Amino acid sequence: MDRFPRFTVKLLALFALYSFVIPTLAFGYTPVAVGKSLTEDQKILHVLNRLGFGARPGDVEKVKKIGLDKYIDQQLNPSTVDDSVAEAKVKGLEIFNMSTAEVFAKYPNPGALLRQIDGGRQAQVNDKANADKAGPQQDLTQMTDQDRRDRQQKLAAIYKEYDLRPAGQLMPQIAANRILRAVYSERQLQEVMVDFWQNHFNVFAGKAAVRWYIPSYERDVLRKYALGNFKDLLTATAESPAMLFYLDNFQSVSPNAQPQRPNANGGLNARMQEQILRTGQIPPRMRDRLRQRGITDAQIDQRLKQMRTDPKPQQQKKAQQRGINENYARELMELHTLGVDGGYTQKDIVEVAKAFTGWTIADPQGYRKSAAKMIQGDEDKRLDRLQRIAGVPDDVNSGQFYFNDRWHEKGPKYVLGQKIDEGGMKDGLKVIDILVNSPATAKFIAKKLAVKFVSDNPSAALVDHVADAFHKSGGDIKTTLKALFSDKEFFAPENYKAKIKTPFELAVSSVRALGADTNGSPAFLAMLNKLGEVPYGYQAPTGYPDQAEDWVNTGALLERLNYAVAVSSNRIPGTTVNLKNFQGSSKEQTLDKAVAMILNGEIAPATKSTLMKQIEQPLPDVKEGKELTDPEMDVPNMRQGGKGGLNRQARLLAPSGDPDVFKVVSLVLGSPDFQRQ
Repeated sequence: MDRFPRFTVKLLALFALYSFVIPTLAFGYTPVAVGKSLTEDQKILHVLNRLGFGARPGDVEKVKKIGLDKYIDQQLNPSTVDDSVAEAKVKGLEIFNMSTAEVFAKYPNPGALLRQIDGGRQAQVNDKANADKAGPQQDLTQMTDQDRRDRQQKLAAIYKEYDLRPAGQLMPQIAANRILRAVYSERQLQEVMVDFWQNHFNVFAGKAAVRWYIPSYERDVLRKYALGNFKDLLTATAESPAMLFYLDNFQSVSPNAQPQRPNANGGLNARMQEQILRTGQIPPRMRDRLRQRGITDAQIDQRLKQMRTDPKPQQQKKAQQRGINENYARELMELHTLGVDGGYTQKDIVEVAKAFTGWTIADPQGYRKSAAKMIQGDEDKRLDRLQRIAGVPDDVNSGQFYFNDRWHEKGPKYVLGQKIDEGGMKDGLKVIDILVNSPATAKFIAKKLAVKFVSDNPSAALVDHVADAFHKSGGDIKTTLKALFSDKEFFAPENYKAKIKTPFELAVSSVRALGADTNGSPAFLAMLNKLGEVPYGYQAPTGYPDQAEDWVNTGALLERLNYAVAVSSNRIPGTTVNLKNFQGSSKEQTLDKAVAMILNGEIAPATKSTLMKQIEQPLPDVKEGKELTDPEMDVPNMRQGGKGGLNRQARLLAPSGDPDVFKVVSLVLGSPDFQRQ
């Protein structure tokens, strides 16, 4: 059975368009003639492309009617813009209406359920694996096929009895929320800034429990502060369980802290071990409790043998292994604030890490919440007791941030030459205050914004102007953006259509330009995966890149052309285009109509000449109703690691309307004129 990628490669090989697109994107091609200054229509298009995800049919006229300056001001103040259409589109994505504890409960961590199902068969939890994966490792080597079938039946029964949802449904909802808002929101600048900050403060959905934290992270952090104050945004990211888990700061503990948690190694804490050594045996009730925690009799007996030769409590050994984690401290300075050349040292990293010890998460893997409905009586009370032992306040739910003072490194710290001795959580807040007010941070943020909104190589004068606005306003994001948009460099002719769209920008702008409808389905998410940019799918803390050199290569551009064919021929289930809107009386008139609607009439003569040659080529036969089972549909896209999240079948639909029309539309979408913004 032919696969969709094979079909599109064949189609585009026939078109031979990519041989034209690649050099024109990579070597400074000017799509259209631009005068000494932009026309009014060009300025409007420029704003729609940079402050948003591209123009929809009628958008240019709409902006012209209200005035460009007023439109920009409205975008800077999103609360003044009615966004009921977008809100209606995302209403059914329930996880964004839930707290993290509720998400854990409704979409349980599989490891928590398997603990309940496997009982005594559940293998010993390996701490390192537990930190890297969504659930505990299991020793299933001794299970028979019947055992596995029984376990799956029990799992299915639990989901049905308690009306639970598979955790695999989290990422499709997370991506659909971003897609639908980007396509339909009238608050386009806010959506662009959510995208910008998501990459600036990147977290990776493929790491362990991070995906359960993303709904709150996007709603309560990125979206809430996208156009607010940078200090508030930075503080919110520092406290976010998504960031704490992704960069491991939830495990950062002062080496001088007293151990509080029962040991997972062997399941026996110090008190248990002392009792066993004193009596010479394990009381039946204690053995039952260990079994309920997924610890086998064999593991208990093995631990007893070890204790005879080494009676030192394992909890004490565990405490010796704990310590300060520097991951967050390093990225906080290198990626979030100062920049790699921001003047900090390794000693500063260590001191910042000390300041953020004790910033952690209650029940970080969500075991307490997701298993609660299946645990009764004493066991439920035991888990509550473990929370208290760990220093979790009574009013803190699973998956919430809290500060554990007992884990905090006491005493003064010295960061960038300044003494920090505020005590407790205030140490970390003081670090944030120092970093936000550093001139290096102002310059670093200013340059990233200039690259995002102006060009891949903004001038030093522009960066200094924007950095000055950031610093003087105390990190006010709106004030900073106003300075950027009002600078003469923003509307400079050389910056018009000078940036290459990222894959996410390309996908969304295509839907908007075509006036298409989408439900942000898993099939659309699969296409984003092929293009190379799935929200929260970048493993490294840098986030997805925003410069042409990272996206312009033969393989990536070929996937862009494949996507152009897919969307314009109605081959993405859940996304539909009315091709009759582009129908002309001849191929040339169809091309003119597509250029007018998609490119607002702006196309370089060389591009149009190439497209005219291509539309004269015949189309290959298109078979209807092909099934696609493609391993590349797994999401999120792990650009630097393994895959995970989703593997579904999508039905490819035959082109609607005249095939020649979809051919023209796909050629225009694949042209360098549309790939640029």
